[in-house]
Amino acid sequence: MEEAVLGAILIDKDAFGLIYELLNVESFYSEAHQIIFSTITDLFKSSEPIDSLNVIRNLRKTGLIQKAGGAKYIASLSSKINSAANIEYHAMAISQSAIKREMIRVSGEILEEGFSDNFDVFDLLNKTEQSFFSISEKNIRKNYLDANTIMRNTIDELEHKKQTNVDGLTGIASGFNDLDNLTGGWQKTELTIIAARPGMGKTAFVVSSMRNAAVDHNIPIAIFSLEMSATQLMLRMISAEAEIDSEKLRKGTLQGHEWEQLHHRIEKLSKSNIFIDDTPALSILELRAKCRRLKAQHNIQMVIIDYLQLMTGDDGSGVSNSREQEIAAISRSLKNLAKELEVPVLALSQLSRAVETRGGDKRPQLSDLRESGSIEQDADMVMFLYRPEYYKITEDEQGNSTEGIGEVIIAKNRAGTIDTIRLQFIGKFTKFANIGEYSGVSSIPNSFSQHSGISQFESQAIDPGFQTFKSKMNIEEETPKPNLDEEYPF
Repeated sequence: MEEAVLGAILIDKDAFGLIYELLNVESFYSEAHQIIFSTITDLFKSSEPIDSLNVIRNLRKTGLIQKAGGAKYIASLSSKINSAANIEYHAMAISQSAIKREMIRVSGEILEEGFSDNFDVFDLLNKTEQSFFSISEKNIRKNYLDANTIMRNTIDELEHKKQTNVDGLTGIASGFNDLDNLTGGWQKTELTIIAARPGMGKTAFVVSSMRNAAVDHNIPIAIFSLEMSATQLMLRMISAEAEIDSEKLRKGTLQGHEWEQLHHRIEKLSKSNIFIDDTPALSILELRAKCRRLKAQHNIQMVIIDYLQLMTGDDGSGVSNSREQEIAAISRSLKNLAKELEVPVLALSQLSRAVETRGGDKRPQLSDLRESGSIEQDADMVMFLYRPEYYKITEDEQGNSTEGIGEVIIAKNRAGTIDTIRLQFIGKFTKFANIGEYSGVSSIPNSFSQHSGISQFESQAIDPGFQTFKSKMNIEEETPKPNLDEEYPF
């Protein structure tokens, strides 16, 4: 089969282009065939004619003619086949055999190391995943499509969007109305960078968006938290969901009614398809392996990384690169991951200290992205989070108060316009919400949940689910209950 493929290449100048993406040097079992194919590849790259005479001449130059079987053997290859008609079929068979050999080799190494006590079992597991992933990356490549096929696929996608389109959404809803109206939701295959200085609420923003998608729309989401532990992240989510002061949750100083409120509120959150991985210093290879597994097992629809600069690009090659090159490689890999899994990837990023030293309102710019300009280049969308009150700016240009206001500045949008979206930031609950959506009012589901205007304490006092604790107003038992029709004209 290998002789047939090499012979077809030597008799048909167009044959090599048909199998170039299917085979590489390692695909051939015979060392002589590896040398011949490598020489053919060099001729192709230098745009020289590919035939028996040129191959023999180049092999003589490099001194590899005897290792390749000699001039007589190379000349005989073209006589072993009549045409190149079936070269793609033959090449596919060679490729499959090469993959099998590589799998046998890797499995043998794993088997040997598995019986040894010199290897950590988790390192061995990680090596196994990386080895098999490397085999698929090396041998399985996506081929091109013609315009007609792409057109049909595009029309089918547009028709699907028309049928499933809800409120203009074509992607995964963030839950922030103005942002979704502008972007159409988080889009498949897109890499979105969400950047800010420390303390601006990057994690709070993505956790709020993740909660909206996972709880309200039942979207499976994976979040890789390199900065906080899974427990710390869950405490933030509980604080936002139950609307209980995060400081109280951190210290565990909850009152009786707050425990009731917590358990009442988190039921939907606990049933959501959110998968948290808090592995520190996660490498890009580990991330890809874990995401592929989560995609296969749970069909995750979005990936979040918190945050990009805490990742490592080490692939075990031992090659030392600068941090800028490492970040560039990570950002490229994240974009490739989004395309491979066909999911939106949201990566948080730090900004440089140049923001702090700049005068004026200190709004971030694309040039503030830390450690690598390739982040801006690889991203489909770049968003900055900005809270004026953090810099003691109490009023905006129109004289409006900036208290509790967070801005989402869309500085780059490959598929649309750039703009600034205003959101409400509730610091004590570490969450973002639509403007006017939160006014200090609890929305505990109960028989009065459809009525607005009831304070958190009042809803607890009249909800039967909260009658197990005494009122803080110390109302005597004989005090008549208020007339709800008069007190709360719904």
